[in-house]
Parts: sequence; C-alpha cells; structure tokens
Amino acid sequence: MAQVLEILVDGGKATPGPPLGPTLGPTGVNIPQVVAKINEKTKAFEGMKVPIKLTINADRTFDITVGTPPASALLIKEAKAEKGSGKAKEQKVGNITLEQAKKVADMKKDALLGATLKARVKEIIGTCTSMGITVEGKEPKAILKEISEGKYDAKLKD
Repeated sequence: MAQVLEILVDGGKATPGPPLGPTLGPTGVNIPQVVAKINEKTKAFEGMKVPIKLTINADRTFDITVGTPPASALLIKEAKAEKGSGKAKEQKVGNITLEQAKKVADMKKDALLGATLKARVKEIIGTCTSMGITVEGKEPKAILKEISEGKYDAKLKD
C-alpha cells in the first residue's frame, strides 16, 4: 500500500537532515535520491517554503508532487520585500508590475478560482492590497478598477 507524506521544504535546498531525513528513514527509500529529485523539482521556488506530496509505493519507488507556495510568498519575492506590511494602508513594502502579477497568477493557476487570466490577476492584485504592495506604482484598488474598466484587456488575454 502506498504511503503519502506531505512535507514543507525549502525550494531547491532540501537536505537529508530534518525534517526530511527522519521522516523518510522508516520508509526504506533511497533518501539521497529522493532529496535530489525534490531539489530538482523545486529549484524554481528557491528561497521559499514549498509544499510537496511524496507518495512512496510498496516497491519503494516514489512520486513527488510539488505544490506552489502561497500567493503572498510569491508576491514578496516579486516585490523584493522582506515581508508583507503590518499596516498595508499606510506602509508600502514594495511594488510589482502587471507582468509580475500575471506571472504569479500563472504560477498559482490551479489554486485560484478565476476562470480567466484577467480574473486570476485580479485575485493576485487583491492579495497585494492586504500586503502593502503597489502595482505599477498605484494602489491595488485603483489598478483593479482600471482592469474592470478594460484598460488592460490587451495584456490580460488568455
């Protein structure tokens, strides 16, 4: 019977030490091989915590499914900020472009509710509102209004 483990690892920097090694030890899989495969699959998320699902089969083969970090973590990376603002209305921690919002929306495509790229980008920009991140140098709510009015339709086609 397959065993499923859900673990949070540093993107591209998993090691055989804790939390991975002690979790994998009792399963009998080749730990260095699993760690190498996890690092290969998560290197795009370097510097972020990434959720992974590791399925270990009875014959000790394994499958790795990589989740995506939270939208907030992706936005912090894009804005080159340390963390989100505790006072989003008064204190801004960074700025992203519409292209960066689009990139995050694409990375989170499977986890977002929006059926169109435009809707998904609006979801991501909504997250910027509570984090103190501006978009194109403007308040996120102003950009959301412009998107709703169709100003960026050419850039946000599926």
